[in-house]
Amino acid sequence: MHTPIRVGITHGDFNGIGYEVIVKALDEEEITDLFTPVIFGSAEILNQVRKDIGSETFRFTPVRSAADAQDGKINIVDVCPRGLELTPGHPSQEAGEAAVAALEAACLALEEGEIDFLVTAPINKKTVYSERFPFPGHTEFLARRLADDEGKATMILFDDDIRVALVTTHKALREVPDAITKDAVMNTVRNLDAALRKDFRMDKPRIAVLSLNPHNGDNGLLGAEEIREIEPAVAECVAEGILAFGPFAADGFFGNGDYAKFDGIVAMYHDQGLAPFKALAREYGVNYTAGLKYVRTSPDHGTGYDIAGRNEADPTSMRQAIYQGIDLTRNRAMHAEATANPLQKMKQDRRQKPSPDES
Repeated sequence: MHTPIRVGITHGDFNGIGYEVIVKALDEEEITDLFTPVIFGSAEILNQVRKDIGSETFRFTPVRSAADAQDGKINIVDVCPRGLELTPGHPSQEAGEAAVAALEAACLALEEGEIDFLVTAPINKKTVYSERFPFPGHTEFLARRLADDEGKATMILFDDDIRVALVTTHKALREVPDAITKDAVMNTVRNLDAALRKDFRMDKPRIAVLSLNPHNGDNGLLGAEEIREIEPAVAECVAEGILAFGPFAADGFFGNGDYAKFDGIVAMYHDQGLAPFKALAREYGVNYTAGLKYVRTSPDHGTGYDIAGRNEADPTSMRQAIYQGIDLTRNRAMHAEATANPLQKMKQDRRQKPSPDES
């Protein structure tokens, strides 16, 4: 009998729109026939939000651990103390601590094989930051905890048509130029190429690399990063067999629609890539962390404090994060099967092939 894929979902900042988009995304008829949701968070807060948004059909089952999750039901692993105060739209230290507790519990469940992949609801970077969680966001924490190559992971924002990877993620703009090195650009291009092949099942992905400075640096007049770091990185990636092109000036690249000619795009910093991406993808965008041992997706929006508690949140990006995560997990499994010990696979295929007498 086919075992449904188990989707771990962290509640993020419970004073934001995390629970609202989770409830709305999962409150669909026969949703548990498609996969088994395992929420990590607070059953008490979940139930309160369910009531506040007027959902009469959403039902969930508290379980002690993800290992106890029941197929055919929406499960929640309660990792929070009782009596938490829900204050929609207002950040709090206890909400930050609850977000970290849910994330750590979900990562442990991944490592133990109790869930198949992870979807994270948005967190508040200020309330989660502490000695226990000294990271500026999910991506940096997961890079340390779950990366194939310790500490190295790449943020990719994508929808069905566009995939944008970032060389730098949560850095102040004044710090970005020093972080744009040949190695950093090459690592991002390599990670994106590997993800497009392994997780998106693309055979020969074409990757565009953006410049850092306006007008591609104007031959060094507006900055030397293109000449000194980015162009050599692209050339070396090409020498490795990666179909990398550029650097391209970002404004013309997006303004002229050149992004449609490529399977993936490498942007130098957060807003350079994500501002045009979000304008193009709108509510269908998904945040993906490449380079991890496990698939992790997230909606591409933040905590939504301005609409928290108003029942106005759109669950589309959360829904897309779940369904795209399922596709990525299956793609990765197919890639692993197709590339594992090809000689042994050929021998197995020969054994399974019927003889002329049998055909």
